[in-house]
Amino acid sequence: QVQLVESGGGLVQAGGSLRLSCAASGSIFSHNFMGWYRQAPGKQRYLVAGISSRDTTYADSVKGRFTISRDNAKNTVYLEMNNLKPEDTAVYYCNARVPTMSGFRDYWGQGTQVTVSS
Repeated sequence: QVQLVESGGGLVQAGGSLRLSCAASGSIFSHNFMGWYRQAPGKQRYLVAGISSRDTTYADSVKGRFTISRDNAKNTVYLEMNNLKPEDTAVYYCNARVPTMSGFRDYWGQGTQVTVSS
């Protein structure tokens, strides 16, 4: 079965830092693209940071503050979040985009809550 398990969320004061981890099965992690999405209540889920085998991408709202990385030996992707702001409060989801015959299929973790107090 597909398994993506996020951890590392919690409550932090503005200006603080957290590191999220996403442990994936090897069969999923071996594919090229992994990402972190977030979703606040009543709002759409969107990509915060993504990483392929070579490149990274970030939403404008987190550029310069968040860093995505991957440890292939541990089948884990990380999101280092620095200088957190209240607007970063959301449920963060790990995503694996897996190639299929017709395009891509997305797999999701259960989410981890990040709450930033002002």
